[in-house]
Amino acid sequence: MIGWPEGYGRHVLPQVDSTLDEVQRRAGSEPAPFWLLAHKQTAARGRRGRAWSMPEGNFAATLLLRPAEPPHVAALRSFVMSLALHRAFVEVCGRADAFALKWPNDVLLRGGKVAGILLESTGQGAAMGPLAIGVGVNLVAAPVADEVEAGAVQPVSLRGETGITVGPEAFLDALARAYAPLEQQFTTLGFAPIRAAWMEHAARLGETIIARTGREEITGTFEDVDADGNLLLRTPKGLRAIAAADVFF
Repeated sequence: MIGWPEGYGRHVLPQVDSTLDEVQRRAGSEPAPFWLLAHKQTAARGRRGRAWSMPEGNFAATLLLRPAEPPHVAALRSFVMSLALHRAFVEVCGRADAFALKWPNDVLLRGGKVAGILLESTGQGAAMGPLAIGVGVNLVAAPVADEVEAGAVQPVSLRGETGITVGPEAFLDALARAYAPLEQQFTTLGFAPIRAAWMEHAARLGETIIARTGREEITGTFEDVDADGNLLLRTPKGLRAIAAADVFF
């Protein structure tokens, strides 16, 4: 296939329960890395077990990797995938300034959520198992407002915002091409260059945002992302490093 990255498998299925679950079922028999795309999911999910809406024509795919790094380093691939999504969007529509990256794992198009990322691993503790990086993209349609958490960024679609229609398999090819060199960069040079490139597209940098951790709500100025991928918020009580949270604007 022209342009498909060397060394990556490619599987396209008409329907699965969840691409995240399907790649883990194949992890013992399929050589990694490989991508798996499904045109329909019957049990798609997002972060914290939330349901993920997938209208027909939207994109759902998962990349399976076998990382050599410890879990906390392997998890930084959410930033790698975010950058790959940004580059894939630019390739298919040529509008770099319309897209921004929302910590920790969303892509925004003109301020609305157009894509999300979910990482899952079967490893426990310090043992790193196969890593599945799930990607959902609203290519042609976005979920309706009542399917979204109150206060969350409203979803948008690529077609709705730009008028450009891209098929799931074409977008998979663009995303896989974008991801492969970034993965190589990450494994050879570490997180620093990925972080620097991610920050160039960071949404709401220097602005006041709210981070909800499940235990508390923290309001502060989005100042940076540190070397461990933590969100750095400047608050009245000083600089806070937040490892995991939902971010609201």
